[in-house]
Amino acid sequence: MPKVKSGASDRRRERQQQRRELKSAGGLMFNTGIGQHILKNPLIVNSIIDKAALRPTDVVLEVGPGTVPKLMNMMNMIILSVIRVIACELDPRLVAELHKRVQGTPIASKLQVMVGDVLKADLPFFDACVANLPYQISSPFIFKLLLHRPFFRCAVLMFQREFALRLVAKPGDKLYCRLSINTQLLARVDHLMKVGKNNFKPPPKVESSVVRIEPRNPPPPINFQEWDGLVRITFVRKNKTLSAAFKNILEKQEKPDHCRGLRSPRDGTTASGQVQCNSCWRKTTEFTVQSTIL
Repeated sequence: MPKVKSGASDRRRERQQQRRELKSAGGLMFNTGIGQHILKNPLIVNSIIDKAALRPTDVVLEVGPGTVPKLMNMMNMIILSVIRVIACELDPRLVAELHKRVQGTPIASKLQVMVGDVLKADLPFFDACVANLPYQISSPFIFKLLLHRPFFRCAVLMFQREFALRLVAKPGDKLYCRLSINTQLLARVDHLMKVGKNNFKPPPKVESSVVRIEPRNPPPPINFQEWDGLVRITFVRKNKTLSAAFKNILEKQEKPDHCRGLRSPRDGTTASGQVQCNSCWRKTTEFTVQSTIL
């Protein structure tokens, strides 16, 4: 039998359905391109706030507090239980809606709105971070948080499911990667719950998970940029041996004239078989790490 083509009426109905899913209860059109997926299930919102263990004296950072008139979203519930909420929002339409909702209410004095890209902003002091993050900024935001000073107590964040599983992966797991090592070096990470896509408005294309992050205080005594450069080399090709991974970078630095002809066992040897004095060996190691950072 010949294939039945969908008619113009079917396509029209699909477009109308998509518009209905994108529109909020107040008529705002969500911009899914910047990760606007509002968590609409109040049971999950309550569970996330409970896991954060917020205190009445806390200052809470929330990223993407996008609000709509008929949805009691996360920010509305957080602000009732803490002293102040710092809300970072990129979309000026949602900022205007947010101000409109709190204007003239007792909670207006407890809300501070930062308009713009949270990755470019200088974050003020806060005790906890609770957020349903735009998934495209997950990795840079994690490390902006973990390198933020002074230390915060904890963060309870929503991520794409696969990203969350990478955060908590252990050595030997298929998902264990540079992200796993660096995050677990700087913080304790726990997977709290899975969240289905139908709990959002509009629903995303992927499943989600909630993760709790507690920074290690004091932090490990290392230069994080150098450490990250080292880990970047080892994971750039996971199936290579460490000597093979370092070989290409070490060969980029030429051997100095004063090191030629050295054959003493006390002198350093590079992974490519070159012989160097101890001073040049240290410089070569520094070059290896710095070249990966750049």
